Amino acid sequence: MIAKIREYSIPLILGVIVALIVANIAPEWYHHVVHTPIIGKEISFHWLINDIFMVLFFATAGIEIVNSFLPGGPLNPPKKAVTPLMATAGGVIFPAVLFVVFNTLFGDPAYNSGWGIGTATDIALAWLVASFVFGKKHPAVTFLLLLAVADDGIGLIIIAVFYPDPAHPVEPMWLLLVVLAMAIAFVLNKKGVQAIWPYFLVCGVISWFGMHNAHLHAALSLVFIVPFMPHKGPAEEHTDTHGLVDSPGRSTLGRFEDGLSPIVDFGLFFFGFTNAGVQFSVMSELTLIVLLALVLGKTLGISLMATISEKVLKFPLPTGMQHKDVLVAGVVGGMGLTVALFITESAFIDMSLQGAAKMGALFSVIAAPAAIILGKILRVEKKK
Repeated sequence: MIAKIREYSIPLILGVIVALIVANIAPEWYHHVVHTPIIGKEISFHWLINDIFMVLFFATAGIEIVNSFLPGGPLNPPKKAVTPLMATAGGVIFPAVLFVVFNTLFGDPAYNSGWGIGTATDIALAWLVASFVFGKKHPAVTFLLLLAVADDGIGLIIIAVFYPDPAHPVEPMWLLLVVLAMAIAFVLNKKGVQAIWPYFLVCGVISWFGMHNAHLHAALSLVFIVPFMPHKGPAEEHTDTHGLVDSPGRSTLGRFEDGLSPIVDFGLFFFGFTNAGVQFSVMSELTLIVLLALVLGKTLGISLMATISEKVLKFPLPTGMQHKDVLVAGVVGGMGLTVALFITESAFIDMSLQGAAKMGALFSVIAAPAAIILGKILRVEKKK
């Protein structure tokens, strides 16, 4: 039963539902619980989830991507990653362009700064829906993971570059700590260090402080360290050991994945609760513009750029992936929640505009049933 609960990300779904109910019934209580500092002036429940827990979540996504590049993985040889990255570019550019177009047609100049909201894909929901539509072993899941991690990273860069906090400007010199952490991890790997903790507590912490002090989102800290952990081929790394960190024969990366999985799976409840508490405030044209930019922009951008990459530039799709899978993956990619909400808070100071834009980002979850229905119509083959 526990395995089934984790497999279908029930904690995440429950977290989103509870957040929506509480935020609309008792908004003051919700914001007090989520945003009130519990340690010092900065560390709130929201901060702990988004700056600490999400480091672990992005690490698990990074592990999946590393495994996909190993011999036998769907993105090996590396030229197979070109198409997903081209799709990422389409999934960033098209939503931004469509936002500008729709805002010009029926929006308002006051909405102009919201162009960046549609550039990011919600990695947690995309992973959940893709696993349901395609099955967890389908290469489309890895395709979407690589795309989601990449465009979420781009989204965080957009926040830093185009929506800077005047009180906390970007300080790129601190990124030297990230480089130092990667160098230490590289040396540990070359020295044959198999223990998890030096990579996690030494390199991971140094990387986190580098990202945090550079005033960039620290959620990606471990993504820079994961590739340097000793690892084996996909067959070994994807063996289900039910979270046993000391499973015999497992590599450092495999044992790290085993230890993270139950923490991340059940912790997604708090992620959903912390980030999905959007009030059903008065909606406006901005709500529809954000929604259309996300769902249509991602679908068109991902599918068209992936097709151009394969048909024109002659870079292959990941092994086992078909054109109909790309189209469905594009629809799945239209779900923007977490980073979209981050960008919304940075793009608009006016709370009414911020609320309307957040509603558009939240409503983009309609891409989930749309992807499920389209997968059935196109008879997408599940690989469990």
